[in-house]
Amino acid sequence: MTLEARGISFHYGRKRVLNDVSFTLADGRFHALLGPNGAGKSTLFGLLTRLLALQQGDILLGGVSLKRQPATAMHQIGVVFQQNALDLDLTVQQNLMYHAGLHGMSLKESRLRCARELERFELSERAGTPVRQLNGGHRRRVEIARALLHQPSILLLDEPSVGLDVPSRETLNRHVRQLCDDSGLTVLWATHLIEEVRPDDQILILHQGRLLADSDGHSLCRDKGTSSLAETFRTLTGEEVS
Repeated sequence: MTLEARGISFHYGRKRVLNDVSFTLADGRFHALLGPNGAGKSTLFGLLTRLLALQQGDILLGGVSLKRQPATAMHQIGVVFQQNALDLDLTVQQNLMYHAGLHGMSLKESRLRCARELERFELSERAGTPVRQLNGGHRRRVEIARALLHQPSILLLDEPSVGLDVPSRETLNRHVRQLCDDSGLTVLWATHLIEEVRPDDQILILHQGRLLADSDGHSLCRDKGTSSLAETFRTLTGEEVS
């Protein structure tokens, strides 16, 4: 399912943090939203998930406006926020079952979907483990599994690798990419780390609230005459990327 942002602007008081941002997420593709801390990525995620009210512009999922049919549209979205939102004292299974209940699933359906996601994320053996006992990488996998329980078409991840070591970041990134290949899931992965972005990704570069680029990495480098994504980012923004 496609997600389209049209002319999104947002301000806190007199401070404008997003300025006329427009883009389309292609169905079944991995998209990287690249920008330094403070670029406006989390504010954009807040608008995409309706935690923040739209001030200007619109967001459409499969042609359905979040303004006009929010419940219908939001059912198509799964989200993993930057801050961990799991209950640390509950087990992995309990966290997933609670989330399934919030989506109105029957007990039978909840168990079936939980078992499926636990297996897909190689967490079945940890189903009875309190989340507090998991490392950061496994906690993130639980959060993604939870976000997919209601079978959304679009998965939004806001800096999902924050706090993880390099091997855990790479594993998580690879796992999410595999979801696109296996399930046709549309993914928007927000990051400030260039190492999490590949040249064949569709890349959105956000800087100081403005969308400076929206293209695959190869095209961006070719158009700017640069040899790497890091150099392209520096050329567009005047800043180094992590």
